[in-house]
Amino acid sequence: MRYLSILILSAASLLAADDPTQAPSQAKIDEIIQKFAANEAAFAKARENYTYRQTARIQALDNGGNVQGRWEEVSDIVFDTGGKRTEHVVRAPVSTLGNYIGLTPEDLKDLRSVQPFVLTSSNLPNYLVRYLGKEKLDEIDCYAFAVKPKKLEPGERYFSGIVWVDDRDLQVVKTYGRGVGIAKDQAFPKFETFRQQIDGQFWFPTYTIAEDTLHFKDKDQRIRQVVRYEDYKQFKSSVTITFDDPDKPAAPPKPAPTKPKP
Repeated sequence: MRYLSILILSAASLLAADDPTQAPSQAKIDEIIQKFAANEAAFAKARENYTYRQTARIQALDNGGNVQGRWEEVSDIVFDTGGKRTEHVVRAPVSTLGNYIGLTPEDLKDLRSVQPFVLTSSNLPNYLVRYLGKEKLDEIDCYAFAVKPKKLEPGERYFSGIVWVDDRDLQVVKTYGRGVGIAKDQAFPKFETFRQQIDGQFWFPTYTIAEDTLHFKDKDQRIRQVVRYEDYKQFKSSVTITFDDPDKPAAPPKPAPTKPKP
């Protein structure tokens, strides 16, 4: 059962007066966007009080899908004794990815902030958001929105793609797109990020996957990337946080997501 706070408003109350066979009016669409952005802001604030483990793997593949080189990093997002949130790298094997593709600061920024994309009220003015229609992802009825940055600023990274918003909770349940910005001679993969309800209220990013061919000036390179966000726990000073073995295989989550239509 999903429990809603005051901030998490029901979409049904927004659209109850509308004919369900008709697309919502532009005024209703604008209201939905503002509401889900407010809910995203509440989620972003709540997530700051959670510890979790992030396991990221990037692999360079040959044309047959065989792994040629790899990079991996396992980090615990935790709190120090003073209550300050910090990232602690617990595992980082020697990378062999550099023999095939360089890992840039833009790639790392995408991994940490663009792939688990959160469209809050504060960054909403930086984006153009266009309503695409209703779509069912497994058993969840969603609004689909195309999202792209209005302007690219030097040194900044942005999300460009599609977000799916649960029509009941008005929260993002899945994103599909790529990181964009001002970056010369670089290429960035398309990715999907899936969310799940962790605390009965908010939808947390739990799994990102990308398998794409990057086109560079001198070559094409096939890559695979998987990021898992696991073991979310609300921070309490009296609780000792423990994590499972990072090498233990885990199946991807099963929220709503299906592959987007071409």
